[in-house]
Amino acid sequence: MKIDDVEVIPISSTRPKGEGIGDARGFGRTRATTLLRVETDTEAVGWGEAFAPGRIVKATFEELFRDVVIGMDPFDVESLADNSYTDPYHFAGNVFSQSVVSAVDVACWDIIGKTVGRPVHRLLGGEECRTLTPYASTMYFTETNQPIENSIQAAVDEGFTAAKIKIGTGLDEDIERVRVAREGLGDDATLMVDMNGNYRPRQAIKTAKAIEQYDITWIEEPVPPENESGYREVKRHVDTPIAAGEAHYGRFAFKRLIDDRTVDIVQPNLGRCGGFSEARLIADMATTENVAVRPHIWNSAVGLAAAVQFAASVSRYPHARNVPEPMMVEFDRSENPLRTDILETPFDPSGGVLDVPQKPGLGIEVDEAAVERYRVD
Repeated sequence: MKIDDVEVIPISSTRPKGEGIGDARGFGRTRATTLLRVETDTEAVGWGEAFAPGRIVKATFEELFRDVVIGMDPFDVESLADNSYTDPYHFAGNVFSQSVVSAVDVACWDIIGKTVGRPVHRLLGGEECRTLTPYASTMYFTETNQPIENSIQAAVDEGFTAAKIKIGTGLDEDIERVRVAREGLGDDATLMVDMNGNYRPRQAIKTAKAIEQYDITWIEEPVPPENESGYREVKRHVDTPIAAGEAHYGRFAFKRLIDDRTVDIVQPNLGRCGGFSEARLIADMATTENVAVRPHIWNSAVGLAAAVQFAASVSRYPHARNVPEPMMVEFDRSENPLRTDILETPFDPSGGVLDVPQKPGLGIEVDEAAVERYRVD
């Protein structure tokens, strides 16, 4: 089996003016990502996602990877991430190269699964896994200043038992947003907060201490991703677990997070961390150091499918028969047609349960006509 063709497909969806959503760093109205459609000489097709702008993905693939990938046996996929660090040596260590590697890698695993008749999570060494626990990624900052309790109530109405909200714009507003979220979710629900790296360490520490009373499961990106000393400072002064990884890529960046337990939870995004091959290495490093793994997802439905398959494969170590905390999967609750419209059967997180696809590969059927509607090249 050989790869015959790779099609780079930028897709995008834009909300009306004034209806942007955002985090502590600002607002945005456009959701965009890049799909890769990989076809083999046996007519097997695999899908992957590069969580990066389409024109850059296309140029990077054409310049650095086309000659390597075309003619490659998809079963050799695990060599791709390794080789990307050494050839092209000077260009591999950037987010755009790793995003391309991620998309090709995921598409190859999709093809492998379809070829052997197994879902990817079983190929990665995971036990049979039927369901995961979704958490609502919600309470975004909005341009229209909607009542903040509305989005939490919507998540509760859908049956979510866990949620992550946006904070990071100042102590008083942070406290109020967390208070409202906890009140809406109830005392027994799981609540996380995301600062999106908008704070200096002392600012993050001050907010973290102020919201401890609301039983926060983790604080995500309290400081910028490159500020590793800042992460260590926050961790020294805060009892709440610290999570990071959405803005990191490749095993070496994650190794720095895991070493000396700089964070308590790593969050690889399957659209930029290097795909399944690197994510599996990242998970192995993390579980070896007893660091938790929870994938980050703010992608299209293809990236979501990859994250679900990966999450289903992650070791439960150090837990045995009793698992105190379930594996949770992020489920963005903002309006996103790239998540809801491009699959024949969209993912359904309602009722607090997310089914893990059991069909071969990623376990999804991409609606190619819908993909064309959102195509922007």
